[in-house]
Amino acid sequence: MKWDRLLGITMELMAKKRVTATELADRFEVSTRTVYRDVELINQAGIPVVSFTGTDGGFELMNGYFLSKQHFSVEDFSVIYNLLRGVEGAVGGRFTAIMNKLGSLQPAVLNSGNQHPVIFDVGTTESERAIIGSLHQSVKDQRVVAFSYTTASGSIADRQAEPIQLFWERGAWYLEAYCLWRKAKRYFRTSRIAGLIVTDSVFQPREHYEEEGQEEVQGTRVQLRFDLTAQPRVFEQFPGVCSLHGTYIDVDTVFYSTDYAISVILSFGAKAEIVSPSSLKAELLEQIDLIKQRYSQQGG
Repeated sequence: MKWDRLLGITMELMAKKRVTATELADRFEVSTRTVYRDVELINQAGIPVVSFTGTDGGFELMNGYFLSKQHFSVEDFSVIYNLLRGVEGAVGGRFTAIMNKLGSLQPAVLNSGNQHPVIFDVGTTESERAIIGSLHQSVKDQRVVAFSYTTASGSIADRQAEPIQLFWERGAWYLEAYCLWRKAKRYFRTSRIAGLIVTDSVFQPREHYEEEGQEEVQGTRVQLRFDLTAQPRVFEQFPGVCSLHGTYIDVDTVFYSTDYAISVILSFGAKAEIVSPSSLKAELLEQIDLIKQRYSQQGG
């Protein structure tokens, strides 16, 4: 539906400083003309989008908009969702009435039904969507969750946690929770959660949470280039750090483990190219040589 796409475009604008009409058209599989119409509807809903012309042109949210929040909860997106859904197809006098209603951002806009499944559908894989839905329910029911978690460095650990809230930041969903192992509040990226179990253990919200300092891990900034044929997976693997350049996609990201970086790049086969750093290129070539040696030793 169109209002689902409007929400998706709005989330893209929140995740990036500036995005082009071509990028949005490719992302949502519509024409650039449709993108321009959608952006106009988003503006009519009271979400100010500014357009820029020229070689570095594109769309971005007006400076200062939403800066009062560092991230967006499920409830925040419910408001935005209903703003966009309400303005779709608005004409004449009806438009004025809708703008007066929606511009006030009254809590009543949340009462038009449960839109959370639709919100979770935007920008997530099917497996992550199921995890987010279960986490959202566990937040409401105040039930302890158990899961395995892959850290930024690539290690995997089992965790039990008291979920506090789900929020969306920089193009990804996160779980804020009290980690029963760390005895402190932690933030878990939902795309790295696996084997989620919502237990029968009910907890009472804590009055105070210990904020555990995040361990400083020295990461490596990596620039990658992908063929357009890898586009769907690239946008899923690297949300918020992709830029489309006509015949290829560039990704500027940080890896905290060389082994993990190599495994991700190899998984794309010949569709991926390391632009920088040169040290990672050398490591990749070394791994490819080792793979070739393994197979040549097997013969036949």
